Amino acid sequence: MLTLSSIPMSSPDLTDAEIAAVNQVLQTPVLSIGPQITAFEQELASRAGTRHAVGVNSGTSGLHLCVIAAGVGDGDLVLTPSFSFIASANCILYERGVPVFIDVDPATGNINPALVAEAADDLSRGGKAAERWLPRAVRDGGRPVGQLKALLPVHAFGQPADVDPMLSVARSHGLAVIEDACEAIGATYKGRNAGSLGDAAVFAFYPNKQVTTGEGGMIVTNHDAWADIFRSLRNQGRDVFDAWLNHTRLGYNYRMDELSAALGLAQIKRLDELLAKRAQVAQWYDERLADIELVERPFIAATTTRMSWFVYVVRIKPPASRDEVLARLADVGVPSRPYFTPIHLQPFYQRQFGYQRGDLPVTEYLGDVSLALPFSGVMREEQVDYVCAQLRHSLER
Repeated sequence: MLTLSSIPMSSPDLTDAEIAAVNQVLQTPVLSIGPQITAFEQELASRAGTRHAVGVNSGTSGLHLCVIAAGVGDGDLVLTPSFSFIASANCILYERGVPVFIDVDPATGNINPALVAEAADDLSRGGKAAERWLPRAVRDGGRPVGQLKALLPVHAFGQPADVDPMLSVARSHGLAVIEDACEAIGATYKGRNAGSLGDAAVFAFYPNKQVTTGEGGMIVTNHDAWADIFRSLRNQGRDVFDAWLNHTRLGYNYRMDELSAALGLAQIKRLDELLAKRAQVAQWYDERLADIELVERPFIAATTTRMSWFVYVVRIKPPASRDEVLARLADVGVPSRPYFTPIHLQPFYQRQFGYQRGDLPVTEYLGDVSLALPFSGVMREEQVDYVCAQLRHSLER
C-alpha cells in the first residue's frame, strides 16, 4: 500500500547531469559571480525570447526589483490579484506602494481583464469612482494616495493570464506591466512566451517548480535600461564601472550563486522534457477524475497555447467540503494543500488594510474550494491511481 512517505507533495526532477554540473563548480574557486550565472542567463533569455535575463536569489527578490524599476513609491497603486502566493503583493509593500486587489476569472483563477480596465479607468479619474477599488483602511483612514503606476498579473498554476486586454489598458494609462511568471516557465499565450509579454517578468526556481535551482529566480526583460538597473540592484547597488567597494545606488544582496546557476543551467536545457513529464502526470489525473461529479478539474483557456503544469489543483464542489476531503486524504497517506489562501484574507493584510471576507467574492470562493493534489514530473502512474482512488473514496463517504 502506498503511504505518505512514498507520495510526497512534490519532488524535484534531478539527474546525473545536474549532480555533475554542481560538482564541476565545486572543483573551481569561483562560487559566485562567475561563468555559470552568465551561461544560465543567456540560455534562459533565449528560451523566454527576451534580450536580457538577470539571475537573482528568489522570485520574490526579482519581483521586488521589478517594482523598483517601475517607479512604485509611497502610496502608489499597483493592480494585482489576491488569488496568488503572498510574495506578489508583498513586493509592492517593500516600496511602500499599495496593492489594489482585483477579482479573478472564475474559470482560470487569473486576474479578470475586464475588472482591470474598469479599475484603471476609475482610479485614473479619482474621486468617488476610485474609492470603491481602494483598500478600506486607505479609503477611510485618510491615507495619502499616490499614482496608479503598474499592473502585476500572475500566471497562476502555470497558465498565462489573458494579457492582451491588459496591455491595452496599460498603454492607455501609462502603466508598467510586470508578469509574475514564477509558476509559468515555458508556458505560451497565443503562441507567445510567458515572460515576454510585459515590461519585465520573473520566473522562480524553488524545489517544487518545473525548473529548480534550490532557491533562486530570474528576471527577464527587453528593456536595456531596466536590465542595467536589475544587475546593479541585485549586487549592492554597484554599477558596471564601480569598483568593488563603490556603490552608485541603494542595492541589495540578491545575487544567485554559481552552484545554483549550474543546477539551473542543467535543468533549463531539459525544459521541454521536464514540462512533457509534468503534462503526462496531469493527463493521468484528468483521465481518472473525469467522472467524479464533485471534482472540477483544471480549466485550460483557449488563449493558453502551452500549459506549464506547476501544480494540479482541483475544486471540490459543494456540498462536499474541501477541508474534510483534505483531512480524509491525510488519514490515508495522501498529502494535499488548500490553494491559495487569498492574500487579502491573510492576517497582516486584514490588519494593515482593513480587508474583510466579501471584498473579492470569486477569489474567496476559489480559496475555499481549491485543493492541490500531489504533483511532480517524477510521479508514477500507480501513485496517481492511488491518489485518485482515495479522493473518490473520500467523496463517497
